[in-house]
Amino acid sequence: MAGPAEIVERYFDAWTTGDFDTARSLLHDDLSFQGPIETLDSADALMASIKGLAQVVTGAERRGVVAAGDEVVVRYDLHTAPVPSAPVAEWYRVADGRIAAIEAYFDARPFAPMFEQRRA
Repeated sequence: MAGPAEIVERYFDAWTTGDFDTARSLLHDDLSFQGPIETLDSADALMASIKGLAQVVTGAERRGVVAAGDEVVVRYDLHTAPVPSAPVAEWYRVADGRIAAIEAYFDARPFAPMFEQRRA
């Protein structure tokens, strides 16, 4: 069985390359997601959000991965059409070989106009 860091890296590689089926397969159904823009309570809700985000993503550069037991942190630079580069840190908790929780940390202010347009 793959360790927590490998599971998280596979998930990161999958969602950042548009392989949403693989990304979804690595998440618990009742996944908990917390970020500066939204809080979600299921893997399907997270995947819907990621598919929307993917429409403006132009790349993601992984800068580092730190793992301790079942917890993994990924630090990366997210590149999007509206925001050329945004540093992001995501804290993952892995349980039973799948991601159970994600906490995302980034400066949401540059992204606010994009989400306001989606609500209108």
